[in-house]
Amino acid sequence: MNSIRNLSVNNVITQANIQKNNNVENLKSKINNAEKTKDNQKLMEVCKEFESIFIHMMLKQMRSTVPDSGITNKSTAREIFEDMYDQEVAKQVSNQGEGIGIAKVLYEQMKNSI
Repeated sequence: MNSIRNLSVNNVITQANIQKNNNVENLKSKINNAEKTKDNQKLMEVCKEFESIFIHMMLKQMRSTVPDSGITNKSTAREIFEDMYDQEVAKQVSNQGEGIGIAKVLYEQMKNSI
């Protein structure tokens, strides 16, 4: 039974790694597309997406420093839920006003190259 559980956990981890790699490639292609079309709005969207990814990574690292309270069991389902929650929080933060400011600074730097 443990081998089946480990297999499914490994599949989830593998899929998560594939998704992260796809996100990076997707981000690169969006940047190239914005540069080709010289579309400042698309460039800002890509910068906000980058900021969202950065915030997600930051939240994930912050969560890893908090000791487990033991109130709920640490399970694969809980880890997946927390990761999905952190992704949504990151999207909301980056799309709220100016986010944490990384997108704006990145945009200002990159729009000069377009």
